[in-house]
Amino acid sequence: MSVSMMWPSAASTPASTLPVKAIPGSYGLPVLGPLKDRLDYFWFQGPETFFRSRMATHKSTVFRTNMPPTFPFFVGVDPRVVAVLDCTSFSALFDLSLVDKRNVLIGDYMPSLQFTGGTRVVVYLDPSEPQHSRAKSFCFDILKRSSRVWTSEFLRNSDALLDTIEKEVSEKGSSGLLVPLQRCIFGFLCKSITGADPSISKEIQDYGFAMLDKWLALQLLPTVKTGAIPQPLEELLLHSFPYPFFLVSGDYRKLYEFVEKEGAEVIELAKSEYGMNQEEAIHNILFVLGFNAFGGFSVFFPSLISAIGTDKSTGLQDRLRTEVRRVLDGGRRSISFETVREMELVRSTVYEVLRLSPPVPLQYGRARTDFELCSHESSFRVAKGELLCGYQPLVMRDPVVFKDPDAFLPDRFAEDKELLKYLFWSNGPETAEPTTGNKQCAAKDHVVATSCMLVAQIFNRFDTFECDDSGLSITKLQRAATATEEVRTGD
Repeated sequence: MSVSMMWPSAASTPASTLPVKAIPGSYGLPVLGPLKDRLDYFWFQGPETFFRSRMATHKSTVFRTNMPPTFPFFVGVDPRVVAVLDCTSFSALFDLSLVDKRNVLIGDYMPSLQFTGGTRVVVYLDPSEPQHSRAKSFCFDILKRSSRVWTSEFLRNSDALLDTIEKEVSEKGSSGLLVPLQRCIFGFLCKSITGADPSISKEIQDYGFAMLDKWLALQLLPTVKTGAIPQPLEELLLHSFPYPFFLVSGDYRKLYEFVEKEGAEVIELAKSEYGMNQEEAIHNILFVLGFNAFGGFSVFFPSLISAIGTDKSTGLQDRLRTEVRRVLDGGRRSISFETVREMELVRSTVYEVLRLSPPVPLQYGRARTDFELCSHESSFRVAKGELLCGYQPLVMRDPVVFKDPDAFLPDRFAEDKELLKYLFWSNGPETAEPTTGNKQCAAKDHVVATSCMLVAQIFNRFDTFECDDSGLSITKLQRAATATEEVRTGD
């Protein structure tokens, strides 16, 4: 019996037939409890062990715990959450009759609105708020308009990325991924989303990606384990206080003025069709560009390249290369949204990396009312106002749903497409569609297709490549003997 056939019996069990239990776990003593959990999360255990150990202790995928950031300098932030770590309980986060999504993007902590010019941008809005519909509709419109250049801009920028990597591997023996990859991502997204060509400004072209990195980092550092500096310095310097906007205000102003000057067509669309003023429009555009798109791709693309580049013994690269070149018919067809739909193994590989390494690991929602929360085996009473927290890298390794849940199995979604309804990386099931009435990523389909195009671009040009053990550098490339020097682009 397949896993997907086993699953419905658990998912469809009526709540009334499940035993009702008190939610296990506790928050500990004031100050000391949150501090201990914070140190475990960032230092002594790390996020995955933090959740796994508590699941084992409580023998439950639903339990109470504290989540960073915590005291003493995060005044008014409540660290108490109800963790939901299986596919059934986690799905409550998508039921907007049960949960409210306002201001909970990264938990009870919300960075200063100065980072977005005083504007509550779309990701902080609940669908019940009138401005959510117009802001998300604007996002859909941006994506629709971007279709004119999305593929060609991505292929042009990714071709430059591969040129850089190939040259560095040839000259130095290895090439770091992050900087050239972020240049590629920033270049194609800037043109596609804002309509602005970053080459118009040398400063934006050369450093725009770094400006966004700093802007993102200051908002997220209190909630993210980095490993960039040793403990206890990371705790003392990175996780102990919120960062002020003035540290990046100059860079943000340059990005704002660039979009204001060069993205006039998209700004006018926001004003004329969606009732936004100019400042509101630009801050929403910058957030979509910087946080949703640039930030998401910057996290996911390295995971995707690393997963393929460190898989050296299963024959995956040979199979991917064969599929890509078969579909592209020796260069007679172009890489496009349409052709990558035919690359079943490429798409399944992308889905599998999204399952194991979702770009946004944590999802939150606040109980809109008292309700019964179901896991596979039990039911729990959640009180209005309680904050639910799901850690997706564990949710999407739910052993009730996924066979060999910790294994990287590129064929998983090609062999069992029913599993797509448990792929939640986009703040909703992969089988669902984003609408103005939900919080699912507006660019869900673009992310998958663009990731497939990256894989296709690599294997249209190279036979094989290898990453180092960290997955952050490419150490070997073998150019295809018949690879075309120029990749034909789609419409």
